[in-house]
Amino acid sequence: MTTATTYVPRLRQRYLDEVVEVLTREFNYRNPMQVPTFTKVAVNIGLGEALTEGRAIESAVADLTAITGQRPVVTRAKKAISNFKLREGNPIGVALTLRGNRMWEFYDRLVNAALPRVRDFRGISADSFDGRGNYALGLTEQLIFPEVSFDDIDRVRGMQVNIITSARTDEEGKRLLELLGMPFERR
Repeated sequence: MTTATTYVPRLRQRYLDEVVEVLTREFNYRNPMQVPTFTKVAVNIGLGEALTEGRAIESAVADLTAITGQRPVVTRAKKAISNFKLREGNPIGVALTLRGNRMWEFYDRLVNAALPRVRDFRGISADSFDGRGNYALGLTEQLIFPEVSFDDIDRVRGMQVNIITSARTDEEGKRLLELLGMPFERR
Protein backbone atom coordinates (compact mmCIF):
# COMPACT_ATOMS: atom_id res chain seq x y z
CA MET A 1 0.00 0.00 0.00
CA THR A 2 1.43 3.41 -0.94
CA THR A 3 1.12 6.34 1.36
CA ALA A 4 0.22 9.59 -0.34
CA THR A 5 2.14 12.56 0.97
CA THR A 6 -0.10 15.52 1.65
CA TYR A 7 0.97 18.92 0.41
CA VAL A 8 2.01 21.42 3.08
CA PRO A 9 2.70 25.01 1.94
CA ARG A 10 6.24 26.27 2.49
CA LEU A 11 5.24 28.99 4.97
CA ARG A 12 3.00 26.66 6.98
CA GLN A 13 5.90 24.22 7.32
CA ARG A 14 8.11 27.08 8.51
CA TYR A 15 5.40 28.05 11.00
CA LEU A 16 5.25 24.50 12.37
CA ASP A 17 9.03 24.00 12.48
CA GLU A 18 10.29 27.38 13.74
CA VAL A 19 7.62 29.94 14.63
CA VAL A 20 5.66 27.79 17.10
CA GLU A 21 8.81 27.16 19.12
CA VAL A 22 9.83 30.84 19.17
CA LEU A 23 6.35 32.09 20.14
CA THR A 24 6.01 29.43 22.85
CA ARG A 25 9.31 30.57 24.36
CA GLU A 26 8.61 34.33 24.09
CA PHE A 27 5.04 34.31 25.43
CA ASN A 28 5.39 31.35 27.85
CA TYR A 29 2.59 29.26 26.39
CA ARG A 30 2.03 26.01 28.26
CA ASN A 31 0.11 24.28 25.49
CA PRO A 32 0.94 24.28 21.75
CA MET A 33 -2.73 25.02 21.04
CA GLN A 34 -2.29 28.46 22.67
CA VAL A 35 0.22 29.55 20.01
CA PRO A 36 -1.47 32.02 17.63
CA THR A 37 -1.88 31.09 13.99
CA PHE A 38 -3.69 32.38 10.91
CA THR A 39 -7.43 31.76 10.92
CA LYS A 40 -8.29 33.27 7.55
CA VAL A 41 -7.37 35.98 5.07
CA ALA A 42 -10.18 38.16 3.69
CA VAL A 43 -9.60 40.12 0.47
CA ASN A 44 -12.03 42.62 -1.02
CA ILE A 45 -12.19 45.28 -3.70
CA GLY A 46 -14.70 48.14 -3.46
CA LEU A 47 -15.98 49.25 -6.85
CA GLY A 48 -17.68 52.62 -6.83
CA GLU A 49 -17.27 52.83 -10.60
CA ALA A 50 -19.40 49.69 -11.04
CA LEU A 51 -22.51 51.90 -11.01
CA THR A 52 -21.50 53.59 -14.26
CA GLU A 53 -19.17 51.04 -15.86
CA GLY A 54 -20.66 47.60 -16.41
CA ARG A 55 -17.43 45.69 -17.02
CA ALA A 56 -15.81 46.82 -13.76
CA ILE A 57 -17.22 43.87 -11.78
CA GLU A 58 -16.11 41.30 -14.37
CA SER A 59 -12.62 42.78 -14.52
CA ALA A 60 -12.26 42.85 -10.71
CA VAL A 61 -13.48 39.25 -10.47
CA ALA A 62 -10.91 38.19 -13.07
CA ASP A 63 -8.09 40.03 -11.26
CA LEU A 64 -8.97 38.63 -7.83
CA THR A 65 -9.37 35.12 -9.25
CA ALA A 66 -5.90 35.33 -10.84
CA ILE A 67 -4.32 36.66 -7.64
CA THR A 68 -5.89 34.26 -5.14
CA GLY A 69 -6.85 31.19 -7.16
CA GLN A 70 -10.40 31.38 -5.84
CA ARG A 71 -13.46 33.01 -7.38
CA PRO A 72 -14.83 35.95 -5.33
CA VAL A 73 -18.44 36.70 -4.55
CA VAL A 74 -20.03 39.94 -5.80
CA THR A 75 -21.18 42.15 -2.94
CA ARG A 76 -24.34 44.19 -3.40
CA ALA A 77 -25.69 47.37 -1.81
CA LYS A 78 -27.95 46.75 1.18
CA LYS A 79 -29.57 50.18 1.11
CA ALA A 80 -30.39 52.78 -1.51
CA ILE A 81 -28.46 56.05 -1.16
CA SER A 82 -29.72 58.72 -3.53
CA ASN A 83 -26.73 61.05 -3.12
CA PHE A 84 -24.47 58.33 -4.54
CA LYS A 85 -27.04 57.24 -7.17
CA LEU A 86 -27.01 53.86 -5.49
CA ARG A 87 -29.97 51.51 -5.50
CA GLU A 88 -30.52 48.53 -3.26
CA GLY A 89 -29.05 45.41 -4.87
CA ASN A 90 -26.54 47.20 -7.13
CA PRO A 91 -23.15 45.43 -7.32
CA ILE A 92 -20.56 47.53 -5.45
CA GLY A 93 -17.61 45.21 -4.88
CA VAL A 94 -16.10 41.74 -4.78
CA ALA A 95 -14.86 39.82 -1.75
CA LEU A 96 -13.49 36.43 -0.79
CA THR A 97 -12.16 34.56 2.22
CA LEU A 98 -9.12 32.30 2.00
CA ARG A 99 -8.56 29.44 4.41
CA GLY A 100 -6.24 26.44 4.61
CA ASN A 101 -3.48 25.96 2.03
CA ARG A 102 -4.73 28.78 -0.23
CA MET A 103 -4.47 31.19 2.69
CA TRP A 104 -0.84 30.21 3.39
CA GLU A 105 0.09 30.38 -0.31
CA PHE A 106 -1.52 33.82 -0.72
CA TYR A 107 0.27 35.18 2.35
CA ASP A 108 3.57 33.77 1.07
CA ARG A 109 3.11 35.47 -2.33
CA LEU A 110 1.98 38.72 -0.67
CA VAL A 111 5.04 38.96 1.59
CA ASN A 112 7.73 37.53 -0.68
CA ALA A 113 6.62 38.53 -4.19
CA ALA A 114 4.06 41.36 -4.12
CA LEU A 115 5.13 43.77 -1.36
CA PRO A 116 8.78 43.96 -2.53
CA ARG A 117 7.46 45.11 -5.94
CA VAL A 118 5.87 48.25 -4.45
CA ARG A 119 7.68 51.35 -5.63
CA ASP A 120 9.73 53.14 -2.91
CA PHE A 121 8.81 50.44 -0.40
CA ARG A 122 10.02 51.10 3.14
CA GLY A 123 7.84 48.61 4.98
CA ILE A 124 4.23 48.51 6.05
CA SER A 125 2.74 50.29 9.03
CA ALA A 126 2.57 48.43 12.32
CA ASP A 127 -0.38 50.58 13.43
CA SER A 128 -3.10 48.71 11.55
CA PHE A 129 -3.89 46.12 14.20
CA ASP A 130 -7.42 46.03 15.60
CA GLY A 131 -6.67 45.36 19.28
CA ARG A 132 -7.18 41.58 18.99
CA GLY A 133 -4.17 40.62 16.87
CA ASN A 134 -5.79 40.96 13.44
CA TYR A 135 -4.09 43.04 10.74
CA ALA A 136 -5.62 45.17 7.96
CA LEU A 137 -3.56 46.11 4.91
CA GLY A 138 -4.64 48.39 2.09
CA LEU A 139 -2.96 47.95 -1.29
CA THR A 140 -3.17 50.73 -3.87
CA GLU A 141 -2.83 48.61 -7.00
CA GLN A 142 -3.32 45.02 -8.07
CA LEU A 143 -0.27 45.18 -10.36
CA ILE A 144 2.13 44.35 -7.54
CA PHE A 145 1.04 40.70 -7.82
CA PRO A 146 3.00 38.81 -10.49
CA GLU A 147 -0.17 37.00 -11.63
CA VAL A 148 -1.68 40.23 -12.99
CA SER A 149 -0.35 41.54 -16.30
CA PHE A 150 -0.39 45.27 -17.06
CA ASP A 151 -1.79 44.55 -20.52
CA ASP A 152 -4.76 42.59 -19.18
CA ILE A 153 -6.20 45.19 -16.79
CA ASP A 154 -8.67 47.91 -17.68
CA ARG A 155 -7.98 50.08 -14.62
CA VAL A 156 -5.69 50.13 -11.59
CA ARG A 157 -7.68 49.18 -8.49
CA GLY A 158 -6.81 48.97 -4.83
CA MET A 159 -7.76 46.19 -2.48
CA GLN A 160 -8.14 45.52 1.22
CA VAL A 161 -6.40 42.49 2.77
CA ASN A 162 -7.40 41.47 6.30
CA ILE A 163 -5.28 38.87 8.06
CA ILE A 164 -7.26 37.29 10.89
CA THR A 165 -5.22 35.47 13.52
CA SER A 166 -6.03 33.57 16.68
CA ALA A 167 -3.81 35.94 18.69
CA ARG A 168 -5.37 37.66 21.68
CA THR A 169 -3.27 40.84 21.65
CA ASP A 170 -1.70 43.05 19.00
CA GLU A 171 1.75 42.24 20.37
CA GLU A 172 1.23 38.50 19.76
CA GLY A 173 -0.25 39.13 16.31
CA LYS A 174 2.58 41.44 15.30
CA ARG A 175 5.23 38.99 16.44
CA LEU A 176 3.52 36.16 14.53
CA LEU A 177 3.49 38.25 11.33
CA GLU A 178 7.12 39.34 11.87
CA LEU A 179 8.30 35.76 12.24
CA LEU A 180 6.44 34.83 9.05
CA GLY A 181 8.22 37.55 7.07
CA MET A 182 5.89 40.58 7.15
CA PRO A 183 8.11 43.61 6.39
CA PHE A 184 7.08 46.15 9.04
CA GLU A 185 8.66 49.60 8.75
CA ARG A 186 11.61 50.40 10.99
CA ARG A 187 11.12 53.39 13.24
